[in-house]
Amino acid sequence: MTMMNIGAPESWKGSLTSGRQNWKQACRDEDNDDHETYHYQNEDGVAASSPSDEKIVTCRGNLIVPVGEAKALRHVLDDLEDHFGHQRDDPNVRFNLNELRHDHNDSLCGDLSFDYLIDGEVCSLDYIGIDVCIDLTPKRIIHTDNDYGGNAFEDYGKSWAYVYVPELTMDKIKSYVKAGTGWDASDEGTVYDANRNLVAIETQMQQGPRPEPSFWEASNPSKVGEDVQFSRIGSVQHVGSQPSQQGTHRGVAFFTVSLEASGSSQDRMASLTFTLISVRTWECTNLIAPIVHSPRK
Repeated sequence: MTMMNIGAPESWKGSLTSGRQNWKQACRDEDNDDHETYHYQNEDGVAASSPSDEKIVTCRGNLIVPVGEAKALRHVLDDLEDHFGHQRDDPNVRFNLNELRHDHNDSLCGDLSFDYLIDGEVCSLDYIGIDVCIDLTPKRIIHTDNDYGGNAFEDYGKSWAYVYVPELTMDKIKSYVKAGTGWDASDEGTVYDANRNLVAIETQMQQGPRPEPSFWEASNPSKVGEDVQFSRIGSVQHVGSQPSQQGTHRGVAFFTVSLEASGSSQDRMASLTFTLISVRTWECTNLIAPIVHSPRK
């Protein structure tokens, strides 16, 4: 197993960029385009001849400043580079914890950002990619061992859903959190399946009128690498409402991540909250049996 380089390389020094709000707007525009598009402009708003002389970038008509963010979006979301997954090289990414703040419960909370080293340039995003299986199978409340017909979770597939990752992948993510922030990630918000060595993450999802996470499907799932083409078929909520799509989909999901700890925490232990932004899927899989109810509800 490749070990993570905890120390930042010398070429990582310099200014970093981030734009969570810009991507929320970009999510709204995915209905209008099946592919990520980037147009370079100089300071006067004139089209630049190459990425090397751009100053600002528009992505689907939305201004993103500076260009490093668009470069990182393309690297992570389009090219599917540097994401966490089974039998993949360690992602070349550094985790950062933005300023901690006290919430109304006096807990400490903060958002993570992620520095990617791309062609010798440090580009910062608020998103990481993870190989997952996203479960769009409806869930039911089971009150007793013999209760197999409980009521459905009305909010499942709308405000939250399970994504399944191998235990080794989750352990790797936790090691990056520890190296980048100094905090240990707890198991809160996850369900561990010892029989399959899988971790089910209870990922959060935004609902309208805020941008809902987008669902993209491979038009040629047998292809690999750069030959894969994806088309957006709707939001995750819309796709999950279709009976033909209510299964477990294999793909790459993109998340924002936040950290929360007790205000009096002395052991540097914190929980992670994953919020789904977008997912690229290849196909439904029958190799992973979905959770039929929520063990934690």
